[in-house]
This record gives sequence, structure tokens and C-alpha cells, in this order.
Amino acid sequence: IMRLKKKKKSYNFFLTYVSSLDNSVILVTPRLASYCGFSMKIDPLGDAIVYASLQNCFALNEDKVFKTVLNLRLYGNQMVEDELYQVAETCYYTDWAAREIICDRNYMEASERSRTFRGHVPVYLTSDLCITKVVFFTPEERIMEVTEAQRAGYEIANTPTRLTLRSSKTAPETYIQQVKGVNMIVLKTSTVFEKKWQMTQIDAAAACPIQQGSISFTPYTIIWFLPKFIEPLISTNQPRLLEVFVGIDGHRLSPAEIAARGYAITVTDLHIIVHIPVGAVGGYFKDDQPFKTYTIEPMLELLWTEGTTLENTRYKVLFPITIPVPQIVDNTVAKERIFKVLLGPFGDDVALINITFPSGVLSAADCNVRGFNVQEHRSHNGSLKFLTLQVPFTDRLVLQMQTCQFYFIGKLSCMYLWFFTCLSFSAVSPFISGSCDHANFYVLVKYGTHGAQFQTLLGKRTLSPDLAQQYNARENGTHFSVTVPFSAPDVVFEVRGSSIRSRLDVTLRNPQTGRHVKDFALTCQFYSTLTECFPNGTITTVAVKVESVPSLNPGQLTLRDPNCGPRFSDDRFAYFVFTANSCGTKRKVLLNTLLLRHILKVRGFHECFFFFSSYLYWRFIMLTYHQMFLSQPYAEAAKGKLQIAMRLALDDTYSAFHQDEDYPLTKFLQEPLYFEVELMTLTNPHVSLELENCWATVDKDGTSQPRWNLIINGCVNPVDPHQVVFHSVWVDARVKYPSHHKRFEVRTFSFMKDQDTMSPQVLSTNVRAQVSNMRLVG
Repeated sequence: IMRLKKKKKSYNFFLTYVSSLDNSVILVTPRLASYCGFSMKIDPLGDAIVYASLQNCFALNEDKVFKTVLNLRLYGNQMVEDELYQVAETCYYTDWAAREIICDRNYMEASERSRTFRGHVPVYLTSDLCITKVVFFTPEERIMEVTEAQRAGYEIANTPTRLTLRSSKTAPETYIQQVKGVNMIVLKTSTVFEKKWQMTQIDAAAACPIQQGSISFTPYTIIWFLPKFIEPLISTNQPRLLEVFVGIDGHRLSPAEIAARGYAITVTDLHIIVHIPVGAVGGYFKDDQPFKTYTIEPMLELLWTEGTTLENTRYKVLFPITIPVPQIVDNTVAKERIFKVLLGPFGDDVALINITFPSGVLSAADCNVRGFNVQEHRSHNGSLKFLTLQVPFTDRLVLQMQTCQFYFIGKLSCMYLWFFTCLSFSAVSPFISGSCDHANFYVLVKYGTHGAQFQTLLGKRTLSPDLAQQYNARENGTHFSVTVPFSAPDVVFEVRGSSIRSRLDVTLRNPQTGRHVKDFALTCQFYSTLTECFPNGTITTVAVKVESVPSLNPGQLTLRDPNCGPRFSDDRFAYFVFTANSCGTKRKVLLNTLLLRHILKVRGFHECFFFFSSYLYWRFIMLTYHQMFLSQPYAEAAKGKLQIAMRLALDDTYSAFHQDEDYPLTKFLQEPLYFEVELMTLTNPHVSLELENCWATVDKDGTSQPRWNLIINGCVNPVDPHQVVFHSVWVDARVKYPSHHKRFEVRTFSFMKDQDTMSPQVLSTNVRAQVSNMRLVG
């Protein structure tokens, strides 16, 4: 935990940088913060508090000694120039548990001691053991290559003795599970390490509570429930709780400090319950419309053991809590003999249920019938709601006490106490959350008290039934979800530093008043490769119109040579294809790298922006050598016959295939076809089947024209607008040697001679293609 004291009143906020071991400086964006183990907050005094995991991405990690260096840059309206502060912290941590789990504000982290499924035998993760795959249990099983998992936002790292897994709390592979009545975000994985003749699997899991369902409060007390034993993290039926610590802002509190602050902790058979007085030391009040709020950040740290393994789990959760504190204004005039009280402001979804008096309970309607005059009021702009209550002094429900003047509510607090203990409100707002992967935005909208009584806007468009179908919307009565591709028209692109990011704006709007019920924006890294350089000297690049240049027409972009326009363009993208020696490309050799510099510009205007390509550039020297004859046996190339078959699967599970009588098939355009190529009869597991070239023709003759290349030299066709997707092959009841199989997905298309041929929407095709141009590697 690092704290930077506020020294000036002029700055607004901080930009946080991290110096890595090679002294480079990297901006810690929100996505990188959750990936690498950082979180940050500004306290009421204006001090910046940075929380960094001991095993963050940039830490010098020696298992027991950890060092992190931060550069904190602050700036503001009254400062002449930005100021840079460097903070370095070295921590010593030797008391490692077998499993360490951290739940921070924006991420969850699990650190596991090296162990396998079979008997939990420790295995040293030496340099020749490489992470190859990660199995996510969501709770369905999903397998990712390690690079795919890292692109999706999961940090996976290891030392010789530990594996660390870190994830954002909104990652797609997390799921909600209720544990002893408490909703928790769960991530469960198994990481696969491989080397020759050996495979090791290590489990890693984390489960973190969310505020909904784990917090209750009264006007005086916050009550936090945490399961005593968190079932998704326990593998035996014999857990035993060893230690419980309570803290604030990441620091443990001693028993004397807990008692002095009025905190209380209770351990039951099912829960650990923390009671915190509203207004206690460690928290703060804030006028945050439409409520005055109280915020505090308690911490619970648990240590438990399971069965006879004597392997401990240390679990630490930092849990920011913010609760609304409704305000009461006393407008009572004593001579009028009427209590007059103003409550609020409240949100639209707050409704007065009843009022409890010492001798009975009345609904809001009953109060009005009785003459208490309960009314609802709106602010001038209609965004806030207030309630007024008038109660005559003479009503028999009013207690007549000599020691208390009821009309001085602010001084003697009699009516004040009534309201906080007696008024019942319902206040459940709609909730929006979201996450991203390398291709899509995933948005989840949970309904509030009044259900789906709102309109949903994605970007600037209303979510109509047609748009909902396009974005794969799903609804179950309590919430709905949509999946929006990064390239969808409702997504906007923005430039942040040197990177391009995508943003999806989601708005929930009241259809009667037009006012916004909830606004939400999800911003994620733009994962598409903008520039690609191919070994044959071909270069492709995509120019993206960002939000800051709405009037730009991508179709008017050219390279340095005005004759080199885009191969394709629309109102959002321009796609260029050219060679390294054309279109005004400039070259520069730097060490062993050939840099190619290009310029995009708008016709008739100045140059807009640059992009680069690079190729390895090798110098050749003459070597002399002596030939040696080895006596060891060696393999000699020879020719032989092998049987290879291509089949078309019914779906992407590749569990069933079309038979000869099914052909020819009728498919819609853009409908996927799932092909499998298999090397038959061979039983040598060291032989690998590689697809070299694959193409489609109109006729059965593979040499006929026209022809469209799908796979070129083992790679997808770079100019194919709907590129081939390769699928992994795993061992199952049918597949014994995965290296003998190749699977890929092709979307149906038609060969067009002119625009008139675009109208048919059904393609009839015979997919019994010949298998040719395959390579066997052994």
C-alpha cells in the first residue's frame, strides 16, 4: 500500500505509471490495472492511495522479497507543468500459505503453491515446463491456449514454486454463485504445464463477495456477512478456521482498536459477521446526490486448513461499502401544532411503504386518510424526489411526554429517531455491468424494483427487437444480456495515448419522461491488428475513424502515393493492401530490422498519421565447415502412400458428420461449415498433418476457374473478408492422435460475376472436395 500526500490544491487527479525492469514506462490503464494487480483511490483529504499486489506484473519477484517502483504523475489547472513523483517499496513476505487469495476492488487473484491433481505432490516449475493451456470452469468447461487467455485479460505467471492467476471481476469466465446466502463472483481454473514426456496440472480458484446480498444496514449500523467457509474454494468436508482478522483500508486492526472504534465481529456456524457503526472512525460522509452517503472500506483476512493435508489457505478481501444516508429537515412551527418533516432527496425507484408508530403501523394511503398529509414532490428539473409528512400534535398516535418537545426535532431528536426506525423504503435500482474479450462487448442489465420499465439505448439506437436479435439478446425475467462486436455500428472508437480503444455506451431511459434512469460506458482495448506484414512483402493496414474526427470520410484516405487508395472502405474503416516497394514506402535499416514507414492522408489535405512495418533483415557471411560422419541411425526420406479423408461435421463439436447421401447440401450464405481432415490408418504419434493450401472452385475440377484461396502456405488468406477459423483438436473417444487431425471453419459464399448475382440468399454446394496440398511433418 503506497500513499502520496496531497501537497497542492491545484491538481485534479493522478496518472499512474509503472517502471518495468528495463526502465521503460507503461501507463496503467483500468484494464491493465486489473490485469496486473493494481487499484487506486483518492481519500477525502485528497491523498492518493495505491494498492499493488506483491506479485504484480512489474514487481521484482524473488518469492520472498518483492520490489515495486511507481511513477506518479499529477497535474492540474494551476500547475505550470506536470510533476512526477517516484515511489519505491520493498516488502518481505516469508509466511506463504499453500494458497493465497486476494479480492481487491477491481480484480481477484489466486496464488497457488506448485502441486498436481494426483496426490497434491509438489512439483517445481522449472524453465523447461511451459504453460500451454488453461481450463476455465464457467461452470461449463472451456479450454484456452495460454496466449488466448492472456489476450482475454487474464494474467498467468509462475515462479519455480508458485502459480499466480489474476482476473478482472467482470471477466467473461467468471460466474455468480450463492454461498450460504451470499452472492460471490467465482473463477475456477486448471493450468496445464507441459514438457517432453510430462504434463502437470495446477488448480487455481478465487471467489469474491459482491455487495448485493452480503450487506444490510440500519441508520446506525452496517452489517457485513461473509461465509465462514467459501465452498467453491474448499475441496474437502473437513475445513477448520484458524484465524480471523479485521482491518480498514488494507491494514489489520488490533482487538483494542476494534473495541475503541465500536466495531464488532461474530463467528457463527455459517457466517462471519462484521458490525460497523455508521460514522465510525475509518469511514467518511459525503454529499453525493441524491443522497448523503457514508463510505468505509473494511477488510477481512481468514486463514483455514482442510482435512489432513495441513495445507493452509489465506483469504483476504478488501470490501468498499457505500450506503445512502437520507436527510430529514424539520420545518415544524410550534404555534401551528403540526409536525412538518421533509425527507430526501431519493431516487425514482424509492417508494414509501409504511410508517410505524408506537401503537400501530399505517400505510402511506392510511396516513392520508387519517389526515397526516403524506405527499411526494419533485425538484425543478424532475430528477429528484422528496417526501413531506405532516402530523398534528393532537393525534392520539403522538406520544405526549413531559420530557420531550416533539416539535424541536433537530434539537431533541424524538421525531428523528422515529423516522429512521419506522419508515420502510424499497430502493433497488437497475444495475449494469459489462466485460470484453478480444472480439465482443458483453453487457448484463439487472432489473430493479419495477422490472424492465425502461428503454435501452446502445450508443444512439434504441434496442429494438431486430437489434436485440442481431446482438444475441437473452432475457429471463430478472435481467437481460447482449453481445456487441467491437466493429458494430453502435460502438465508437477513441484514441487513448498511442492505442485505439472501443467504447459502448448503454443508457436506460424512462419512456414517459425521457429522463435517464442509468448511464453506463464500457471501454476496452481495440484488439484488431491494424497493420500486418507478410513474408512475401505484402502489407495490409486498417484505418479506423475515431470519435474525435466525426467528419472524416475513410474512403478519401490514401497512402503517400495519391493513387494508392483503400481496397475497401465504409463510413468507419478503410482497408489498404500494398507491397513494401510501392505507394511511397520509406525504408530504414536499424540493426537487423528493416523498418518501413507509411503515411495516410486525406485527398487534398495534409498528412494525417503514420504507421510502421518491420522485417528481420539478415546479413550473410561465408563460413567454412568440416563434415563429420555420425554412426548413429538416421531417418531417410522415402515415398509411400497414405490415406487422407476430408469430412464435413454437423456442428463445431465435430462429434457427428454428414454422410454421402446428405449431399449436395443447401446452406444460407455466411452459414459456417465445419471441416475435418484426418490422416487415416497411421499410428505414429510423432507425425503431424499440416494443411498447406486449400481453395474453393465452382466446379468439381480443382484446377478450374474461378478459384478462391482459403488457406495459403498453412495460413489464412489475408484478403479474405471472412477468414478461415482453425479449431483445436483434443483426445476423445474417436481421436487418438490429435496431430493426425486438422479442423477449420469456412463460411459459405458465392462466386459473383456481376451485382445481379448478389440477390440469391441460398447456396447449394457439394462439399466433397478433394484433399490436396497437405504436408506431413514427422
